[in-house]
Amino acid sequence: MTGFFKNLFLYSAGHTYSNLSRLFLRLFTGIMFLQLCIRQMLNFDEIVHAYNGILGLSPETAITVLVGIELLCAVCIMLGFLTRLAVLFPLCLMLVAENVILSSPANVSDLLFNFQPGYPVMFIGIFVFMLLSGPGKISLDYIIAAHFTESPADEAVVDNA
Repeated sequence: MTGFFKNLFLYSAGHTYSNLSRLFLRLFTGIMFLQLCIRQMLNFDEIVHAYNGILGLSPETAITVLVGIELLCAVCIMLGFLTRLAVLFPLCLMLVAENVILSSPANVSDLLFNFQPGYPVMFIGIFVFMLLSGPGKISLDYIIAAHFTESPADEAVVDNA
């Protein structure tokens, strides 16, 4: 019986599926962000009329930039392409979202971000994790890095063959 528990806990402690877990987290987060982006595109007119803009931008420009950042970064996160860079923009966006939700009337925050206080904090936690851990081996970042970091010994073997 102790062998069962030993194998159950010790084996699984040493053989984690961290790359598969990172892939799942990237896909899950990317799909959630795409869903948010699509909702904002469908309600664009309503959002523009209720929103005052940010950083001196008109409401139309601000929402367009917001949707563009969400769309581009969601796709990059799901593919694992420039993941750490692609996480920075939504991380800043979620910090602003939490501020907007806490400081503005409920109808603007509901239209713009369509979630309750706390959801941006969840995204912030996920993005910080991705920033620290990276995309994992099941990503375009890993494939590109593996392609460009071949050792000179590997190239000599290929040249002699």
